[in-house]
Amino acid sequence: MNQALFTFILFTVFVGIYSWYKMRKEKFESASSYFLGGRTLGASLIAVSMLLTNISTEHLVGMNGSAYKNGFIVMGWEVTSALALVIGAVYFIPRYLKMGLTTIPQYLELRFDKSTHTIVNLLLILSFVVTLLPVVLYTGALNFETLFDIAETFHITKSESIMYLIIITGILGSVYSIFGGLKAIAYSDAIYGIGLFVGGLLVPAFALMGIGDGNIMVGMSKVYQAAPEKFNSIGASDSVLPFGTLFTGLVVNQIYFWCMNQVIVQRALGAANLKEAQKGFLIMGLFKILMPLIIVLPGVIGFYYFKDSLYGAQDTVYPELVKKVLPIGLVGLFAAVVMGTVLSTLNAVLNSAATLFSMGVYKRQINPNADDKKLVRIGKTTSIILAVLP
Repeated sequence: MNQALFTFILFTVFVGIYSWYKMRKEKFESASSYFLGGRTLGASLIAVSMLLTNISTEHLVGMNGSAYKNGFIVMGWEVTSALALVIGAVYFIPRYLKMGLTTIPQYLELRFDKSTHTIVNLLLILSFVVTLLPVVLYTGALNFETLFDIAETFHITKSESIMYLIIITGILGSVYSIFGGLKAIAYSDAIYGIGLFVGGLLVPAFALMGIGDGNIMVGMSKVYQAAPEKFNSIGASDSVLPFGTLFTGLVVNQIYFWCMNQVIVQRALGAANLKEAQKGFLIMGLFKILMPLIIVLPGVIGFYYFKDSLYGAQDTVYPELVKKVLPIGLVGLFAAVVMGTVLSTLNAVLNSAATLFSMGVYKRQINPNADDKKLVRIGKTTSIILAVLP
């Protein structure tokens, strides 16, 4: 396990140095350069950054844990996202960029009034602090604790270990957002995104090769024969995700999340032009169609290994599977990638919240004459405060 921990530290430091090198000449002399990456982001950076912002440990741990219990039914959350991303690329993004938006609530001011704009900004910031940041930090800490047995190594309780890991993760994640802005987040996401996709596919690949004595298809056949009901993707009316809801409530949810969520759409608002923004959304749609291989299939494979022994601890299924099937060196590397997804989501939330407060509240209601340097300072201060609150 020392080898895995060393690999984790080495990869994490590498990403930090790479991001610093790419950002070393940035001065952040304008609000656009800090909050929107100077509106210079290309399609690949937009897509990968959206992927890392969306996929974090609540997906790797939570979705795989749900798939372990419910099977492929839960893939509906992922594949229906592609439809919303196409709608976003064709309909929403052209309008957002034509209006020159920095935040989504700006649209509400143009449609209604300044008060509506401010209220929605504050509600969004509150929702980030109360509902999103705590979940991301907790699941990230739980995954890390399960992989490396921190509590046992340092002779502390598991709850103490998780608390310390949450604090450390919060500090690490805040650094990117506070000092590097959106572009630094995008650069780090580029490395972590490649690692997530490759490493995420290696987990089921190694598992199926192990089950099938070196043959992935034989392994898949054995997993299917052990629990064919887990491969049913059409949810019954009393299931965790009824099939009918894919075309009713879930579509509304997906359109909001992918087309109106500041944390997601901010990447497209920082695009170099409309073409890059639209391509980024469409590439992300392709990623979402493939994501069940990473955040659903391992959970079903986990049932083959663990049967129903972990029904009371579903959040441990994925990290336990990673430890079981990956070589020790790859465990550390993949743990670094998983931590990267946590940092990316944390960074994105802090950056978006800072943007909402600086541009939507401070600039519009408190100090309309604030210059760009003042807005950047307010944004950094907001990120620091929000990083401490959870």
